[in-house]
Parts: sequence; structure tokens; C-alpha cells
Amino acid sequence: MKISDLSNIRYLLCKFFAMILFSASVTAVSGQKILRVGVAGLTHDHVHNVMHQFKSGEVIIAGIAESDPQLISRYKKSYQLPDSLFYKDLPSLIAHTHPDAVLAYNAISEHLGVVEICAPKGISVMVEKPLATTVKDANRIAALAQQYHIHVLVNYETTWYDTNQQIYEMVNSGAIGAPRKMIVHDGHEGPKEIGCSPDFLNWLTDPVKNGGGAIRDFGCYGANLMTWLMKNKAPVSVTAITHHIKPNVYPKVDDDATILLEYPDATGIIEASWNWPFSIKDWEVFGVSGYLHALNDKVLLERTKKSYDSIPVHPATYRDNITYLQDVLSGKINSDDDLSSLSNNLIVVRILEAASRSAKEGRRIAL
Repeated sequence: MKISDLSNIRYLLCKFFAMILFSASVTAVSGQKILRVGVAGLTHDHVHNVMHQFKSGEVIIAGIAESDPQLISRYKKSYQLPDSLFYKDLPSLIAHTHPDAVLAYNAISEHLGVVEICAPKGISVMVEKPLATTVKDANRIAALAQQYHIHVLVNYETTWYDTNQQIYEMVNSGAIGAPRKMIVHDGHEGPKEIGCSPDFLNWLTDPVKNGGGAIRDFGCYGANLMTWLMKNKAPVSVTAITHHIKPNVYPKVDDDATILLEYPDATGIIEASWNWPFSIKDWEVFGVSGYLHALNDKVLLERTKKSYDSIPVHPATYRDNITYLQDVLSGKINSDDDLSSLSNNLIVVRILEAASRSAKEGRRIAL
């Protein structure tokens, strides 16, 4: 055998093993290919989550649609991202990369625009909570999803809390009887106070781009969880009050809200604030025979007439949005009525819009 032939064999073997290694690098543990996602916008600080998932190999970022030079520069530097990942707009990104799905990290009022671009291309979308700022936009999103047979899903931090998933399981198994009262506290010291970026604050504190202040930013969590526990049934009515405790910091929007949801046999109370001394995302459910309290994502308390103890929390099936999205797109699971579902989040937007109206008009809003 000639030396040149040996060289060719070595070259082919190296190429073969390189292909194997590359294939392995883009294949999840489950045997599925890792999702290739497009990122629409960088103004939402939650985008750091997908950047960390990208750096740890959990997802492939096919491209990023962003037109702001300073944002592009900041993220390129922070995450060592190449110039080739960036596109001036979402249509350009889709045309060049053909992603499996698009993740929206822009203002809530811009979610509809993302779906309008992606839906005709058959590309599913996951937006950060809430789905939309208005019922009109939410209904348009739903119509596009139905017309083009795509998934439109909503990502909430609290969806991936093991404790919340366990409350749902326990209530549905009859562990505390039928739910009669639900209370959700969501909030922190304020987005400016905790150090949110100026780009995020710019639209988060805008009454049009975010739809409101704390009433939308944190009110959506409780509306989402309660709609889920009530089997995707809308409340009979919504009543809300808001406060403007820090007008010098947040001149255009509320910074504290309380929302009351009336159901035929239950009551929901949502407390949302940018004025608390610490960050909190908890959930209390009072049933006919017992009480459950998820203090956070890891600690769950159960109380009956005879006991009041912390109970073991088992891991939820899904711990993050990427593995969930992957299984939805592959058809492994059905997302028709879960926390991320369109059906749930259409009701969430109805609740939030009614809450804003109630606070403004000072009256109970019937749904």
C-alpha cells in the first residue's frame, strides 16, 4: 500500500470520527437532537437563562435577532458570541437559519409581531410571561397558531417549581379535598432596586409595552397557577386595586396590586408587588380537609387538623423550558391545558386586562 493511500485512509477516519463527535455534541441524553432556536430580541433580562443553557450545551442558538448595537456588543462580550450569530431582524434570522423554534425576549407588546413572522413559516414560538398585553393581541396570536398549526407557549419561572407541580398532583388526587381558597404572593423590592438592565426597565415600566406595572409583571403568575388548578376555567369575576407607592421611581405604572378572582366554589387572591423587602414566589391552597403551601421551588408544607409539617418534594418531570419545549415539538407530550399552554394563557390575559380595568374604574368586572 502506498504512503499516499495510508494518508487518505487516515484523513477519512479522522473525518468519520469528527462527524461522530459532532453528532454526539448536538444530541441530547434522550437521543433527541438538541433544539436549534432563534432568539427574538435581547431586551428581556430573562434571556440570560437561554444564554446559560447555550453555554452548557443544552440548546443551540441558531441566531439572534437584535438591532441595538450596544445590546449586541454587551452580549457578545458576556457570552463570547460570534458575529455570525447576529441578524438585524427576525425575518433575516429565519431565512438564513431555519430554527426549530423561536424564543421571544422582547417587550410583551411585541409578542404578536414575533408570532406574525413565525407562524406562516410553520415555526413554533415560546414567549416570556405573560402572553400579551391585551385580549385582542392574545386572540390574534391564538388565531395564527390555529391557522398555521404551530405551538405558541408561555414560559414562567414558577412552571418549573417542583413544589407547584406537586401541589397540582396532590389536589387532583384528593389529598386536601376540593380547593376553596388560593393565595399567590409574587414580587420583590422593585425591578430598578434589584438591578434590572436599563433596556429591560425601559419597557417593563411602560404602560403600553408591558400593559402595566406590578399588576402585569407579577399578577400573571397567580393567574396562571389558579387557571391551571381550576381546570382552565375562567373566574366569574375579577376585582383589583393598585397602588403607586413609588411614583418617583415608577412614574407611569402601578407598583403594587391585589387581584381577587371569584369562582363558583373558590376564591383566588393574587398579591403582586414591587415594594416588598425580599423576593417571593409562593402559593397557598386551602382545601376542604387540608392546606398546602409552596414556600418556594423546594419547600412544601402540608397542614391538616392533626399535623403541620414540611413534606418530601419529588422532582417534577420537567425542570426547565427547553426540555419541555423539545418534547412538545416532537409530539412526546400534549400541551393543551398545562401552565405553558395557549388555552391557559388566553384566560390569564383576560384576567389581567379585567384587573387593570377594575383598578382603573373601581369596580368588579364580570367575565
